[in-house]
Amino acid sequence: MKNCPDLFLLSAIACQLSQTLSTSELEILAASLTALGDMLAVILSRQDKND
Repeated sequence: MKNCPDLFLLSAIACQLSQTLSTSELEILAASLTALGDMLAVILSRQDKND
């Protein structure tokens, strides 16, 4: 349950963005954030192997 405030905040941000940005802007943002998450996962996995 300790992650619930994070989920609430992310949900609020998503709702606000969906009301502010166009569909194409939202698609680009979503793809960019997914790519960022993937890159961070790769960096973390490489750091684990180097430790």
